[in-house]
Amino acid sequence: MTNLRVGFPQKGIFGQTKRYFMAVNDVSFAVYPGETLGLVGESGCGKSTLARAILRLLDALDGQIIFRGENISPWPSRDRKLRAIRREIQIIFQNPYNSLNPRLTIAKAIAEPLVIHRQGGNPRKRRERVAYLLERVGLDPNWMNRYPHEFSGGQRQRVCIARALALNPQFIICDESVSALDVSVQAQVLNLLKELQGEFGLTYIFISHDLSVVKFMSDRIMVMNRGKIEEIGPAEQVYRQPQSDYTRQLIASIPTGGLDAKPAFNEEITANLN
Repeated sequence: MTNLRVGFPQKGIFGQTKRYFMAVNDVSFAVYPGETLGLVGESGCGKSTLARAILRLLDALDGQIIFRGENISPWPSRDRKLRAIRREIQIIFQNPYNSLNPRLTIAKAIAEPLVIHRQGGNPRKRRERVAYLLERVGLDPNWMNRYPHEFSGGQRQRVCIARALALNPQFIICDESVSALDVSVQAQVLNLLKELQGEFGLTYIFISHDLSVVKFMSDRIMVMNRGKIEEIGPAEQVYRQPQSDYTRQLIASIPTGGLDAKPAFNEEITANLN
């Protein structure tokens, strides 16, 4: 991403655009293959807007989004090349229930990207693909004809992860993907994301307001504030030697104070790793 700017128009009394509220303002950074870049900041700082701009769900006012050496930001939304790129870039949303259609079985939900992009072969092969993905995320393939309301929050998020993997993407944005889950389930899902990254060679942008989660998941951390990047660097370095006052304030705001906060969460993660 280079000098990316995303704004929302502010209308005047006669309906004309007077100015733009800049949710993402002149942001530049790189994500390297196979790494997890953690994106952290308080609510309203522009994290999700940035994610949606990268996915081309929102159009940028200016700047470049470079993927595989090509600037995809000016491509029209119906461009065939952009459609192909979207097979390689997926997102896992915050609320697993809202991101699943309650009228579709989980089999149909997971297979939907395959149908839209005309991938996966005939219906039988797609069903086999769904069964494999369910098993890979820790769910029983025999449950594929059940509906989202029949699952717990953690299980629904596993379904969303399976759906994100359906097209064999290389790059996944996790947008607050564990914040709606309780602590023990968070640990299980985080460990699953790490396992899948190692197995499939995935690249993540991991968005969260929880510094402990971001530090556990990330190789590097990027701190965002009011639409701009405050600092970016190796996870341990940003935590132990923050360069900006804003980052220091974020670290100081951890409830029990400091870097060793949330021991119960860390214990849950360690237990699940073992």
